Amino acid sequence: MTVSRRTILQGAIAAGTTIAVPSVAAPLAERVERWGLYEIALEGPSHGNPFDDVHFAATFECGAKRLTIPGFYDGDGFYRIRFSPPDIGRWTWRSTSNARALDARSGAVRCVAATQGNHGPVRVTTDGYHFAYADGTPFRQIGTTCYSWALQSDAQCARTLKTLRAAPFNKMRMCVFPNVESVATNPFVKTGPGLKEWDPARIDPAYFRRFEDRIQRLGELGIEADIILYHPYDAKRGYSDMSRADDERYLRHVAARFGAFRNVWWSMGNEYDAIRSKTMEDWDHLFQVLQAADAHDRLRSIHQITLYYDHRKPWITHASVQNGSAVLDDVPAQLHRSFALKPVIFDEVLYEGNSDKRWGRLRGEELVERFWWGTIGGAYVGHSETFNPDHNADYSWLGQGGTLVGTSAPRLAFLRTILESGPRPGIEPIQTWWGYHLAGKEFEYYLRYFGAAQPNEWPLLLPGRHNDPHTTYRADIIDTWNMTITPVDGIFTMSPRDAYDFHDPARPSIKLPGKPWIAVRLSMV
Repeated sequence: MTVSRRTILQGAIAAGTTIAVPSVAAPLAERVERWGLYEIALEGPSHGNPFDDVHFAATFECGAKRLTIPGFYDGDGFYRIRFSPPDIGRWTWRSTSNARALDARSGAVRCVAATQGNHGPVRVTTDGYHFAYADGTPFRQIGTTCYSWALQSDAQCARTLKTLRAAPFNKMRMCVFPNVESVATNPFVKTGPGLKEWDPARIDPAYFRRFEDRIQRLGELGIEADIILYHPYDAKRGYSDMSRADDERYLRHVAARFGAFRNVWWSMGNEYDAIRSKTMEDWDHLFQVLQAADAHDRLRSIHQITLYYDHRKPWITHASVQNGSAVLDDVPAQLHRSFALKPVIFDEVLYEGNSDKRWGRLRGEELVERFWWGTIGGAYVGHSETFNPDHNADYSWLGQGGTLVGTSAPRLAFLRTILESGPRPGIEPIQTWWGYHLAGKEFEYYLRYFGAAQPNEWPLLLPGRHNDPHTTYRADIIDTWNMTITPVDGIFTMSPRDAYDFHDPARPSIKLPGKPWIAVRLSMV
């Protein structure tokens, strides 16, 4: 393709590469790494309302693979298409548009092997209950929530990113629209001084450029950006109360703008059922709009306050749940999995902090316990904290990011090492209904967690029938709070005790330290 004065073509070989609008024509990028980001930027019409009046897309082809990627208007007469190639090879593309300057443009880019650290986007595993990157590397979710961190000052955002570099979190829940005091507050062009004086038909590109910079920076740290598209706590501005046509425009824009970043997840709503202006039919419709607009097919969920969404609907990839009681034991955690028939993340289980609100005053021990019980239930759990001198969660890590104060994060880092050394693709609940409180992979790997109980020994009984493998194990005692692993001397050779259980008749129990927050790990010899 010939690059003219009016044409800009950019390619970025990784989602962490900074994307900027150049002031002069740039040469066409010749290659992009697999799951990286390749961008086409063309100059086109700026009159009227380009968000509604101009339709722009490009079809990419490589062998039998064919993908049509919608474009978006980025202001100042520039239109962009962002593409993340799923396969290695030479991809050709051709644009279509109702604007002559954007129509029938063509080009090609070679997709090469991913560089170190690029594992691709996260997907649901074939077993249906866990996550893995596109290259097969398991993704063991240890997430956190900082609702409006991306909308704070550059200095505050830098503090948050510095904290994340040393933290265990590999997923961040974050709002597009502000829900607490923020620097960036206007995703749409203002029409007057009032909070509700803005035009939903005119997206402010500068706001979304700033937000995508935060997505990129998370990607550089290997952190998934779980983007919350709506929430009920912007009532003074009304961003979550738009008409259907305005919602559709907004969703198509964010899908085209953010969807090619490989670390993006979509959360349609945070406490969606508190947004009174939308019905269940509205939410179903918006999911279908998002799914159709997102050519890269990123993960999708929705989060409730009281009314559970039906996570079995086909556009939901995993369940995002608010429920602190469900992870006080493995049984209710596993129940959620059984009903969703998909991976479950308890993204909100109350928070560690000093808030005067009941949802923000857990001790670190209590939050870490919820993570462990969720793990034993075959699910995943999310973190946040609400420490603030004035007990105001809006100005804590939960609301604005910054620095961590609590005691849970190092223990969650320790849990992450346990998960990452465990079976693939993840920890499975084992005969939950019969009171074993076990998880892992049957006849190979077991975790037994005791929570706040302080037993002095554990009678070692594992579920099994006579024809099941008679495995030999080594045992470790894990102090989940003090972050120690103590091997138990010798081995345990299992044999049938009765019709339902295995034991080692020579070593029927394991002595425990009589302290809370203890787990035992059994690994096949």
